[in-house]
Amino acid sequence: MSDQKVAISVQNVSRHFSTHKVLDDVTLDIYRGEIFVIMGGSGSGKSTLLRTMIGAIKPSGGRVLFSDRDLTALNDEEAEKIKRRFGMSFQSAALLDFLTVEENVSLPLKEHTNLDEKIISLIAKMKLGLVGLVGFEKFYPSQLSGGMKKRVGIARAIAMDPEIVFYDEPTAGLDPVACAVIDKLILDLTRELKLTSIVVTHNMESVFRIADRVGMLYKGKLLEVGTSKEIKRSDNPIVKQFINGALEGPITIT
Repeated sequence: MSDQKVAISVQNVSRHFSTHKVLDDVTLDIYRGEIFVIMGGSGSGKSTLLRTMIGAIKPSGGRVLFSDRDLTALNDEEAEKIKRRFGMSFQSAALLDFLTVEENVSLPLKEHTNLDEKIISLIAKMKLGLVGLVGFEKFYPSQLSGGMKKRVGIARAIAMDPEIVFYDEPTAGLDPVACAVIDKLILDLTRELKLTSIVVTHNMESVFRIADRVGMLYKGKLLEVGTSKEIKRSDNPIVKQFINGALEGPITIT
């Protein structure tokens, strides 16, 4: 994919919290239109890398480039404009319980646009249609299953027609069938809407079901990047142990 245009570029990014190094000189190019999966165990730095890419965390060193702009060097107003071109699907779906499904999806539009209420409602309904939730507009989050809440969260993530959508553990806590539904949704939306999708997960079935390319993080270091097939054939003992879920190997269980 080296001939494709870069959607977002992570260059020598490090992040420290006190004396603990969470990201260690990570360099990575993610291409437009691909589904890039960041995998790794708990504490590997996956979520920190994602939050650094969306500008929620500033790195201790290095930079993140989007459209040739260094996100780490922007002032608050400039950064906010850039962030509107991103969509974010949270692990917990992060829905507001006192709002209906449609109202939750409408939130970014109400906050960042001056569109008429009727137009916002129409857009929200269209986004809910894309995730298979026509007819659920007036439901409240408490009336939905876990998988449906995740889909509402995804509808909200695409409400502003973003260029890049970030997914933080999109299948966490779901049964295998619901996981497959979310994976297919990510695949379909990426292709139909011509998105770039960046997915953080440790669900190996999801990794090999949706990824165009995969990056493996371990103790803050980016160990390996490749296609799903290349990662499956990896000779790196850490990568092999992780994808096979083996007890024996260099990854220690604490």
